[in-house]
Amino acid sequence: METTHRTDQQRSADQRRRELLEAADRVVLRDGPQASMNAIAAEAGITKPILYRHFGDKGGLYRALAKRHTDALLSALRSALDAPAERRQRVEATLDTYLAAIEARPQVYRFLMHPSEDAAQQAERGFDVGRHSAPVLRRMGEELAEVIAERVDLGPNSAVLARVWGHGIVGMMHAAGDWWLGERPCSRADLVRALADLLWGRLETVDDRVDSPGL
Repeated sequence: METTHRTDQQRSADQRRRELLEAADRVVLRDGPQASMNAIAAEAGITKPILYRHFGDKGGLYRALAKRHTDALLSALRSALDAPAERRQRVEATLDTYLAAIEARPQVYRFLMHPSEDAAQQAERGFDVGRHSAPVLRRMGEELAEVIAERVDLGPNSAVLARVWGHGIVGMMHAAGDWWLGERPCSRADLVRALADLLWGRLETVDDRVDSPGL
């Protein structure tokens, strides 16, 4: 009975945490980098101390939101990489998936990757966005490296090369996407083609690993 009670309590706590993250998402979609703990608590219908009880501080809430969105993005990127299509098409689809995600929810992207320019908001945040956003990019780089290592044969020292490629591609997507989202100098399709051209030289010649979906 005690074990069942603890399981029910954990299930209830997990559900409440999901509800709070959904409330935080709604505020972030509305306010972007200016989203505050006060606004998130009000959206959830609770006090800020209760919000802190679930996440510790805004850094804890940020990490939970970052994981939520990174999980979804990585799942979409893997689906694009494994789609039944030619390699060039899959490369373009993967780039487009990332750009489409940040284009669809620019306020979420800016909350995760950019600090507020308002001094009061910066003080309320109580954490350095750069310190927290770097692990998001690092995780994406490692995940992409794992996908590359599983799918293509890079020859000697392939594990290290896969990580070089993974982090390099994520860095390129992040930097180019950040610039594009702010200035919109070209269409998304044009940016996808240009980035694919940049990557394609080596990707065109590398062999698939045996029994892999390819890349």
